[in-house]
Amino acid sequence: MPRRIGLAAVAVAVPAALVFTGVGVGQASDHLPSSSDVRHHSAHKAVAASDLDDPAKKEIAMKLVSSAENSSLDWRAQFEYIEDIGDGRGYTAGIIGFCSGTGDMLELVEYYTQQKPDNVLAKYLPALREVDGSDSHDGLDPNFTQDWKKAAGDKAFQDAQEHERDRVYFNPAVEQGKSDGLGALGQFIYYDAIVMHGPGDSQYSFGGIRKTALSKAKPPAQGGDETTYLNAFLDARVEAMKSEEAHSDTSRVDTEQRKFLDEKNFDLTPPLKWQVYGDPYEINS
Repeated sequence: MPRRIGLAAVAVAVPAALVFTGVGVGQASDHLPSSSDVRHHSAHKAVAASDLDDPAKKEIAMKLVSSAENSSLDWRAQFEYIEDIGDGRGYTAGIIGFCSGTGDMLELVEYYTQQKPDNVLAKYLPALREVDGSDSHDGLDPNFTQDWKKAAGDKAFQDAQEHERDRVYFNPAVEQGKSDGLGALGQFIYYDAIVMHGPGDSQYSFGGIRKTALSKAKPPAQGGDETTYLNAFLDARVEAMKSEEAHSDTSRVDTEQRKFLDEKNFDLTPPLKWQVYGDPYEINS
């Protein structure tokens, strides 16, 4: 089943923002750290750092993604968002940009229907199965967008969106980040990549981007330097973004993620200040 290479990289339509920050946990350098450096870095993180699944850090992450996806920090206002942004993935909708053409919107509506069989979107399941893998609206128009917005007022549908966001994107990204020895910033960098490029192992999916990064640098879990590895990952991410015109604006990497990395804010500790598409954002607490 094809997965999206990215959500909307258009600054105007969808509000979304993820923010992470932190004072550097251990000072990353351009050389591979000694074993004593690695032990010190790990011990410091164990005492002082929190992972991205810490509730406060997760809230930051949601705002950061929303700034890039929706030009807003108010990610909860995006439950009702739905639009065809012309990227070949059909409708893009909800808090993480579920797409009718990439399978994750279908899985969301299937899950919602399991939780609440008599819902306003259940009748679209046959059409969503038909359009999966395409940009077609067949069987969805003319009322799907109106019904999506109606469903967005249902707490069960909001919970379903958060459940699927975590299951498909957030939890896998955070777990892989932890396994690679990355702090909250690195975990966020993974999360933002999997949101845009989708899970999987093709060249420009999250797995492919990580594979390219691993061919250039070692992650901390393998004794590598965190800054060096994350720069390698972001280089691979930029290449993936530039492979598709709709996502060729790389400011979410250049003036957001690399800014936090240059500041050695491995823990995504506020205050955080960044720009996406030239628009400034900040998180102060």
